[in-house]
Amino acid sequence: MSAAADTLQTPLRNLAAVIEEEAGQMHARKATQDAVATTDAGIVPPVPESLEDTGIQESILEQLILKYLYFRGEMLGRDIASQLGLPFSLIEDILETQKRQHYVGVKKSLGMGNSSAVFALTESGRNLTREYLENNLYTGPAPVPLYQYSEVVRRQRLRANWLNPQLLKEAFRHLVVEEDVLAQIGPAVNSNKSFLLYGQPGNGKTALAEALFRVETAPIYMPYAIECQGNIIQLYDPIYHQKIEDQEASFSLALSQDHLLYDGRWFKCRRPFIITGGELALEMLDLSYNKVSKTYDAPFQLKANNGIYLIDDFGRQKASPAEILNRWIVPMERHIDYLSFQAGGKMTVPFEAFLIFSTNLRPDQLGDEAFLRRIQYKMFLRSPRQKEFIEIFQRYADSRQLACPPGLAEAFVDKHYLQGGKRFRRCHPRDVISHAIDIIHFENLPMELTERVLDQAFSSCFVESVDVND
Repeated sequence: MSAAADTLQTPLRNLAAVIEEEAGQMHARKATQDAVATTDAGIVPPVPESLEDTGIQESILEQLILKYLYFRGEMLGRDIASQLGLPFSLIEDILETQKRQHYVGVKKSLGMGNSSAVFALTESGRNLTREYLENNLYTGPAPVPLYQYSEVVRRQRLRANWLNPQLLKEAFRHLVVEEDVLAQIGPAVNSNKSFLLYGQPGNGKTALAEALFRVETAPIYMPYAIECQGNIIQLYDPIYHQKIEDQEASFSLALSQDHLLYDGRWFKCRRPFIITGGELALEMLDLSYNKVSKTYDAPFQLKANNGIYLIDDFGRQKASPAEILNRWIVPMERHIDYLSFQAGGKMTVPFEAFLIFSTNLRPDQLGDEAFLRRIQYKMFLRSPRQKEFIEIFQRYADSRQLACPPGLAEAFVDKHYLQGGKRFRRCHPRDVISHAIDIIHFENLPMELTERVLDQAFSSCFVESVDVND
């Protein structure tokens, strides 16, 4: 073939490769949609049956294998597969190729094939791995492609009308909450739309939002990491994701995909509940690039997908309420979010977190009517009534194994609140009783509340309107 003909054929071959790759991705997307099993307990990411099913380039797996061996020295074949979260059958050919290329070698074998062989890097393998480490230092489970992640998040949405009054009451059983409050919370949570909780400080807005984490729902699956445009985004955060381990899914014992209950690149967990307060800044709501590992950390809203994201102390962040809410306009309305890479590219991700804004400020201090209209549900959390307050008081005393004589709580409320003009707050019983316990311990008294101890505890809890120069 002439040089001119070869020059003509090169772009055609490149175009064919692109078309083949896109066709493969379309096939993988369709396979993901078809294979994701939906059960009464939720969805299950399927175990990949081929490298094509993983949705990621083979080169990513090749690099990860070499990195594992670089940092660990030597590993069993099945342990490499376990680290990747994939069946050994999917990486056996990769290991064979790396052996032929003299990047890895077998130090010893237990006689059960490559799965029981101990692999280690050769000198050329170490040199190649150092080049790969210049790209990124990621050595976790194999990432999941963005389109597979998006499909599973979509399938894990809470179904319509998933919540009922009985489920809600059960979740709030540990709190003293009257029916009128639950009647306001229920529709907002059931709709999975944005929610504003406002009211005086100390009335339990955060505790009310946290109680939603106790609502009984099926577990979900989240990937350890996502791959998009060649970038690795780490999603798993042990602070926010409570893993649920399956004994049967022990990858260290699995020699084939028949032993795996689901794709090992995913972990099963409770629906996440994430809280951020006054420390929240706008840049924390985008991808965070780690210059050392050269990977990205997912923002809070991505980690909270299929769960709850509570922005506490709304209005006291480093960014203004308008800036924060403007950041959420598109995600709240379209259920998608746009995140930026350092090099300038963007990724489109699903936004399926239930957003709750909690504030001590008046709504008119946050913004105008058009601003507040962006938040679908609003609820003023009133102060407790006398009956509620006394029940909270007695419950907390019981929880601290502190005796409270009959009529003492009522007399305390009458003296300091009804006659003294103090406003009820849901946090007061906890604060006063905690001070009372400190007094009891200091004076070595029996674990029993008395009028004197409560009076002293009350006076040490609250400031008085006095002139300090008197």
